[in-house]
Amino acid sequence: MEFLHSFSSASSCPDIYNSTSSSLILEHYNFTGRLQHRKPSKKGVNAITILFLCFSIFIILENLMVLLAVLFGVRLRHRWIFICIANIALSDLLTGSAYVVNICMSGDRTFRLSPVLWLIREGLLFVALAASIFSLLLIAVERYATMMKPVHQKTATKTYRIYIIMLLCWVTALIIGFLPLMGWNCVCDLRSCSTLLPLYSKSYILFALVIFFIILLTIGALYFAIYCHVRSSTETISVRSRKRSLRLLKAVISIVGVFMVCWGPLFILLLVDFFCYSRNCSTLFNPEWVIAMAVLNSAMNPLIYSFGSLELRKAIATLLCCCCLKAGLCDPKTFMSNETSSTSGSRHSSLRNSFSKVRNLSTSPQPELKNGKKTRLSSTTSCLSASSG
Repeated sequence: MEFLHSFSSASSCPDIYNSTSSSLILEHYNFTGRLQHRKPSKKGVNAITILFLCFSIFIILENLMVLLAVLFGVRLRHRWIFICIANIALSDLLTGSAYVVNICMSGDRTFRLSPVLWLIREGLLFVALAASIFSLLLIAVERYATMMKPVHQKTATKTYRIYIIMLLCWVTALIIGFLPLMGWNCVCDLRSCSTLLPLYSKSYILFALVIFFIILLTIGALYFAIYCHVRSSTETISVRSRKRSLRLLKAVISIVGVFMVCWGPLFILLLVDFFCYSRNCSTLFNPEWVIAMAVLNSAMNPLIYSFGSLELRKAIATLLCCCCLKAGLCDPKTFMSNETSSTSGSRHSSLRNSFSKVRNLSTSPQPELKNGKKTRLSSTTSCLSASSG
């Protein structure tokens, strides 16, 4: 921390870690012009704030549902792709939570925060951003390793390797996101302060942007190499395997594409912030909608997962079914009647397609047929048995 603190020069540097005064934040907002261009605060909570807050809560619930569905509803949850999806869902969950914290601590409350709380508030979003980018890089590297060098190895070995890489990604994201809290800030030098984030140093913002751009370029290069490999290997790969690989490739490219569309405007705004002198760029004074668009990415990712994976759709449908039954929102007799009718002939009904072939949640033993095979209860029946117990 002392080493990072040396990034900011000055012997008269205030000790932000022992300071609880908000005058430092007020001074920085005034110097960068953010104070003069703030919209006049209204009494109570306005409609835009309520909208953003509801949007953030929706993101939290949506990604929590995906995370629970992967952990408890997917049979092949130990496959690397589902581990990576759970990792992205966790980072999106953090993004929604960080946005809730940001909303609740913004407005007039900003000037009542201590410098440390302000740096934590903004650092959470940088941690979530870094975790999302590292998760995308992890998927790209694993996809590249699987497609280009299909070395057969034990599933447990590959799973442990992915867990270790995920842990390193989160540790790195925490370090990058909280570097300003460790000392890389502009508390000691107002002239180097960012307009968008008045306590952040412009050099830190440039550092973060360079790291993120390098990672995104690496992701793009990996997917381009994978696409060329799949297109050129028509003779060595079966048609079914090739279609499956292309389908998975399109899904992960969609995730990266949506990420760039949502976060791109904020990246551009941060780049403008670095090159623009304080008070000279009016676009930097009201970044709320650009930040909201970046957070929108966390709401889009679960939709991409569900559209791209049939097994995940089934797991999410099962989870919603169980929640509705346990909450008393649905009549169990309706599901029982549908289960009975589906066994008599409508094998391709929507209920059976949604809930068949899902891991049985019931712990009771299943009856055996004459040929020795066990009958498998559908997920709806499992929910019913769990809720009745």
